Amino acid sequence: MKSMRRSLLVAAVALSALSSQVFAAAKEAPKEALKELNFGIISTESSKNLANDFAPFLADMEKALGVPVKAFFASDYAGVIEGMRFNKVQVAWFGNKSAMEAVDRSNGEVFVQSVATDGTKGYYSLLITHKDAPYKNLQDVLKNSKDIRFGIGDPNSTSGFLVPSYYVFALNNVDPKAAFKSVTNSNHEGNLLGVAAKQLDVATNNTENLERLQKSQPEKAAMVREIWRSPLIPSDPIVWRKDIDAATKKKIAAFFLNYGKGKDAEGQRQRDVIKPLLWAGFDKSDDNQLLPIRQLEFFKERTKVSNDTTMADADKKAKLADLDAKLAALDKQMKAVKKK
Repeated sequence: MKSMRRSLLVAAVALSALSSQVFAAAKEAPKEALKELNFGIISTESSKNLANDFAPFLADMEKALGVPVKAFFASDYAGVIEGMRFNKVQVAWFGNKSAMEAVDRSNGEVFVQSVATDGTKGYYSLLITHKDAPYKNLQDVLKNSKDIRFGIGDPNSTSGFLVPSYYVFALNNVDPKAAFKSVTNSNHEGNLLGVAAKQLDVATNNTENLERLQKSQPEKAAMVREIWRSPLIPSDPIVWRKDIDAATKKKIAAFFLNYGKGKDAEGQRQRDVIKPLLWAGFDKSDDNQLLPIRQLEFFKERTKVSNDTTMADADKKAKLADLDAKLAALDKQMKAVKKK
């Protein structure tokens, strides 16, 4: 009996050692290189327009990476975020708000940001109205809100939703659903067309998309005018899944960081390819680009809690203290990043 127990013990120890070796080998094994890449494109306007603009750029990416590169579209921003979460999207163009969601819940990581054709690394959220409308500024909009059909952006849009939610509504203690005659969500193109057709009185947009639509639909864009502009928003990030193999990541990063930078004819051709996207190229970036957007989210939440008349005083005090602590930590982090 003792001999049998001893044999079983030896076998168990050997099996445990073998399991550890197998686990260690699996852990150290290199990740398999991507055989295909799906590139996510957020729905700022119709998929048809975006597909036409992105097609030559994605063709160049496919040639550089040596694997098929396919465009991935969804009806809203959340569809691309969820696509990355379930690995149906490996790399994507996002706005800062949607990039933050992809980083927080879809294993995403910012690795570059776009540079505009004028060399800037930012853009602006806008409020637009029909050129014949009486509204001249934000004060006119807020004063006449009960008569205004308002168009706001996708809930995951930085310029269409988050930025105006803070600067237009939170800072002015306005609940848009209660203040306006109606509030509808759409993408940037939908909001502009709604204003141009007088189906909306005021709507959100941004400087990049307005410039794009001035070229693709000039007659519609000519029907609207800007009445409010936000502070500068960091230019759009490109996000990849963290678990892409290192060799493929290196190829992807090299493609973006070198694209359009050449002084020769090929460099000019590449710049012409991304000009319809209002890009001149890309610069290195990381998740720290999203810190100002996180700050906006916390400020918006703090304003909402502070104005909540239904919350118990103790609960409100605790919630505000928690948000203030998060804001203080975020401020410290942002200062540390600026010093680098």
